[in-house]
Amino acid sequence: MSDIKLVDFQGQPALRLRAPDGSTAIVLLHGGHLVSWVPLGQGEQLYLSPTTRYGAGSSVRGGMPVIFPQFNTRGPLPRHGLVRTRGWQAVESVVRGGHALGVLRFDSNAETLAIWPQAFSLELTFSLAGNTIEIEMAVTNTGETPLDFTAALHTYLRCNDVLKAQLEGLQTCAYEDCLKGEFHQQWGDVLSVIGPIDRIYRHSGQPLVLRELGRKLEIKLDGFEDVVVWNPGAEGAAALPDMPDADWTQMLCVEAACVREPITVMPDDEWVGLQTLSC
Repeated sequence: MSDIKLVDFQGQPALRLRAPDGSTAIVLLHGGHLVSWVPLGQGEQLYLSPTTRYGAGSSVRGGMPVIFPQFNTRGPLPRHGLVRTRGWQAVESVVRGGHALGVLRFDSNAETLAIWPQAFSLELTFSLAGNTIEIEMAVTNTGETPLDFTAALHTYLRCNDVLKAQLEGLQTCAYEDCLKGEFHQQWGDVLSVIGPIDRIYRHSGQPLVLRELGRKLEIKLDGFEDVVVWNPGAEGAAALPDMPDADWTQMLCVEAACVREPITVMPDDEWVGLQTLSC
């Protein structure tokens, strides 16, 4: 039996999606933030810190934070932009063709315009069924001047042990090592994590695969030109107040992103990016 409804999640209103086959997802209205995805017959696929903060002004550690219109501190705006710490509106929730579908929207307002004088509308569409979830990010320029932005879906993937995980699909891709301030090319056919990592890869277009013993998760991107791979490592996790020190081994961020070259959208036009996760 399927149902889609608003629920309470950690004291916050959330859109709960349940497909007819039983796969589920939960999206906070705060930040348009996906905090849970449980595919058909499997366990939770996203990492969510047990010590994260919720509510006004907070950014949830884990799940899938929405980064817009600025990535990290690469610009004059607040870190990671304007939408991850503000309330969104649920505008649609249906079951259609065996899929659970939910749409959230954030429109620029007096508060955002005071920080960044650009009118926009941002929609996230979540569609899930079986072992797959699709997240579509659509940005519409509702202003009168060109809209330049960077963006990312900052996806925290759950790992049993990141030290034993491998990420495939980045071979020959050029990347920026943000920890060292250097530029390199990925030569190995797999990427392994042995400590802190913060890299921005130029996406080659091929699917990525996160592998662990007994588990495989495929990541497909469309419209996103970059892939960010991030893990804070032991020292970095110890410096984070909203994440247990040992939990760095339980996650790996593999982010659909447009970071190195801003996207430009003309007035009344739209840009769309899609991230598909399957396991």
